[in-house]
Amino acid sequence: MVIDLAVLGYAAAALAFFALAILLLVRGAPNATGRLFVAAVLVEAIWASAIAAAIGRWPVPLAVVAIGESARLFLWLLFMLTMLRSAGGARTGPSDATVAGAQARAGPDARIGNPAGTASASASASAANANDESALVRAANAGVVAAATIAAAVVAIDLLAFGGRAALIAKVIAAVFALVCLEQLYRNTPASSRWSLKFLSLALLALFGYDLAMYSEALLFARTNPALWGARGFANALLVPLFAIAAARNREWRLDITVSRQVVFHSATLFVAGLYLIMMAGGGYWVRLFGGEWGEVAQALFVFAALIGLAVALLSGTVRARLRVFLAKHFFSYRYDYRTEWLKLTELLAGAAPGSTGEPVSDAPLEQRAVQGLAALVESGSGAIWVSAEGGAFECAARWQFHGDAPAVAESAQMLEFMRARQWIIDLDEWRARPDAYDGIDIPAPLARGSENWLVVPLLLRDTLIGFVLLARALAPVKVDWEVRDALKAAARQVAGYLEMKRALEALVQAQQFDSFNRMSAFVVHDLKNLVAQLSLLMGNAARHRDNPEFQRDMIDTVENVLARMQGLLMQLRSGTTPIEKPARVRIARAVEAAVGARRSLRPVPQVSFSDEIEQSLVRAHGDRLERVIGHLVQNAAEATSGDGHIWVRARREGEQAVIEVEDDGKGMSERFIRENLFRPFSSTKEHGMGIGTFESREYIRELGGRLEVTSREHEGTTFRIVLPLESSELAA
Repeated sequence: MVIDLAVLGYAAAALAFFALAILLLVRGAPNATGRLFVAAVLVEAIWASAIAAAIGRWPVPLAVVAIGESARLFLWLLFMLTMLRSAGGARTGPSDATVAGAQARAGPDARIGNPAGTASASASASAANANDESALVRAANAGVVAAATIAAAVVAIDLLAFGGRAALIAKVIAAVFALVCLEQLYRNTPASSRWSLKFLSLALLALFGYDLAMYSEALLFARTNPALWGARGFANALLVPLFAIAAARNREWRLDITVSRQVVFHSATLFVAGLYLIMMAGGGYWVRLFGGEWGEVAQALFVFAALIGLAVALLSGTVRARLRVFLAKHFFSYRYDYRTEWLKLTELLAGAAPGSTGEPVSDAPLEQRAVQGLAALVESGSGAIWVSAEGGAFECAARWQFHGDAPAVAESAQMLEFMRARQWIIDLDEWRARPDAYDGIDIPAPLARGSENWLVVPLLLRDTLIGFVLLARALAPVKVDWEVRDALKAAARQVAGYLEMKRALEALVQAQQFDSFNRMSAFVVHDLKNLVAQLSLLMGNAARHRDNPEFQRDMIDTVENVLARMQGLLMQLRSGTTPIEKPARVRIARAVEAAVGARRSLRPVPQVSFSDEIEQSLVRAHGDRLERVIGHLVQNAAEATSGDGHIWVRARREGEQAVIEVEDDGKGMSERFIRENLFRPFSSTKEHGMGIGTFESREYIRELGGRLEVTSREHEGTTFRIVLPLESSELAA
């Protein structure tokens, strides 16, 4: 069983180190130190493979294992000593340069007024430091020779007396020498740079510390402990993540290894959960062992409670927030993965990011999504947003899980003036403790007295303050340092851009609505003008023909038609520009007859003719609007033609299209007028004309998928031609 576990442990170590070596080789080594690190990792993998094969009774010579052990030791020693030498050389260079620069700046008068000889003492101290650092480089060089000697001695003794006392003594000395080299490396690294070596030092300390403990016990008891030897592979495999993090942290020899924060977060979560379950399993075993006859029941309840506790912890926002903060502090050089955070914020503001239920949050107001996006950067659980209103005050526009007071803030409030001038984020905790840090400004009482109120983030568009966001206290302790402030400022500016874009779009839509209403009003007024013209013409003929029964019938029909059209215009004003009824199939002949019949009082009287195939032909349109278009063209023809002239209205079929022509022999139009003025809205040559009838007619015919054509010559007449696509030749039931 121990042998099987040993094989599994060394195989796991080999796979883990091979995986890290492949990643490092793919990325490429930038310098000699990086290449040594790659070589050490690769040899570690080969060494673990050789031991796994040997334990598993594969035909692997013991010499390979001995050489692998020695090569592994030598490369790690060489790697540490190279780093130590590089550190010494780097420190020597700047010291010499500093001394030379100081001497050059001091000049011949450097000792004037300095009886103690400060300049000379400083130069001497710098030179002494340089000498110490040169000695460090020399010691590192000597260490390389010693490392090679020790490694050669280990492999030689191991080959001559594998497992013997001399071999154990050599390996203990080698482990001690490695730990001494590690201690010198860590000690001589400046405190500001030890952050990058922390995980490397921990990994190498564990690596050689384990070897020292195992070989020391073997030397003491004259035999190797099988359990320690078997667990050594697992121990080495567990060190691979530490080596990977060290490579990612150290910029001098790191190999561009980048670990996703999400991967680290989920991996850490799984690791903690696994460790928790192992501990609970041990506790359950202990309960069962000492629980007597109730042992199994107690174990079952203990495991059940442990699983419930784990589920509660994993679902807790506070626990997740604390874990993220811990990982950001201890595993990454920057708190934020800016690319990921920027994409998340952009998707959230665009409404594409999933909400707490997993569904897109596009239905939530933009202001609420803005609060949620800023809160996510600092693990805040709630907040509210204020934006400038028309009266000048800043009013609460949206809340996100925020239940505190949210009063309007006057535009002249000191808090707003401070944020405009300084563009600072206000930390309310800091403001309460040290108000002088914020120029002693007053903050509205409802915002200041809320114990959960934490940060006030200004929303700036260029230098204009368009609003601010109040964030509640974070779920996990978050230090508001420069990085947090910069991230919030950048995100707030993006939020401000989205809010301003929303305002601009709303203003544009409103302007379009007014424009649409104005156009519709102009069309309605134009139609009313035509109706008034018909009634005026009717009243003008009433004095002469009031006793004529035929005129009376025409008058009643005209008044009914005008009344129906005015009611239709009123309904259109209510509903907007869209007609109430949907387009339907309309018979061409009936539309032409209705349009001409409503203008029977016109002079000259229009002459109507249809081709045989057009009698039952249909087009899809709005009946009253199509009649208005035809009537408008007839009305224009009558106004352009003298009383003894002629107007012809014809309808015919050409293939799959219906053609309606209105022709007159009146004044006609020039080509320039047709090109530049005829279809231009609000341009008319008539004394009381609106200049939109022809434009409206053309736009409606285009809406139906047809076209309105015109040909004209001055003093010869004009022909308007309406071309529409035909529907089925069968009438609707």
